[in-house]
Amino acid sequence: MSNHFSSDILVIGSGAAGLTLALQLARHGRVHVLSKNAVNEGSTWFAQGGIAAVLDDDDSIEAHVSDTLNAGGGLCHEDAVRFTVERSKGAIRWLIDQGVNFTREGSNGGYHLTQEGGHSHRRIIHSADATGEAVHSTLIDRVRAEPNIELFEDHVALNLITQADKGSPKLRCTGAYALNRRDDHVHVFQSRVVVLATGGASKVYLYTSNPDSASGDGIAMAWRAGCRVANMEFNQFHPTCLYHPRAKTFLITEALRGEGAYLRLPSGERFMTRFDERAELAPRDIVARAIDHEMKRLGCDCLYLDISHKPAEFISEHFPTVKARCLEFGIDITKEPIPVVPAAHYTCGGIMVDHHGQTDLLNLYAIGETSFTGLHGANR
Repeated sequence: MSNHFSSDILVIGSGAAGLTLALQLARHGRVHVLSKNAVNEGSTWFAQGGIAAVLDDDDSIEAHVSDTLNAGGGLCHEDAVRFTVERSKGAIRWLIDQGVNFTREGSNGGYHLTQEGGHSHRRIIHSADATGEAVHSTLIDRVRAEPNIELFEDHVALNLITQADKGSPKLRCTGAYALNRRDDHVHVFQSRVVVLATGGASKVYLYTSNPDSASGDGIAMAWRAGCRVANMEFNQFHPTCLYHPRAKTFLITEALRGEGAYLRLPSGERFMTRFDERAELAPRDIVARAIDHEMKRLGCDCLYLDISHKPAEFISEHFPTVKARCLEFGIDITKEPIPVVPAAHYTCGGIMVDHHGQTDLLNLYAIGETSFTGLHGANR
């Protein structure tokens, strides 16, 4: 038996983008949030490395903008990049105000910043090596405590509801059909405003860092309803996923390379300087292609990421999640290198939107990984 639910704002997706928006809009009306699985099973929860923002006096907006444009292969939209980077510090401050516990360093209590590929400065704020879990768990707690937000877990959005709009040639989005996986019935969710925050589509690849839910549902629904999509050919591959028959989708955070880890061939030789002067800190697409090239040249199943030359105490403090997970597979990262392979990671394209997230349909918006804003070009 199907049910009918009505709200002021319907947010489809329960990752960082969807929950952040729900919290921002709860004071303006009743918000319904659809989560495809349990609320903590999306990509956000599993993100390790951190969030890039201009937080240090030695860094600058111009440097961050330049790094982003360069990493995007010249295909980013500079206005979108600048808009985002200029607001990065404010976004981090908002997360801190929500209660996210980012890693601090030293006696002065400042936040520890690390460096990742493609960045010319240390500008990655993080919570050890489990930043996604720290951010997502905080947002989930805030959403559950907000009386104006209702969360529907295990609801798979199937199709958008549209109707003709008086006085406009465009269609208007008025809701969505969603399958309740618990009772196996399709329910109707009607709303004045619908927001797609459904994440990416990298689960279409066999080898991916993404959970099973990242299957591009939102992009497909918007396209079927008449929205334009763009840059869908640009799927970013993360260079370093753990290579082990039982590991499935475990990512080895880029922050290891930011803190001095080396990529090595099976012989133990480093090789990245042959591909880029930035070596291990080149952008992800360059590092992933280099690894793929060497694996094919040598005919080997994987290469190796090695941080064992760093003190064991340092590794345990900065990378407790990676260390514990690798130990489950018999790999002690304080003593030996980690077998790694590239894997599909981030969908750089998506539903075309303007700077307000507006799609081609009236009252339908798209945010986060499922949208194409111009921020990401050929590479994130």
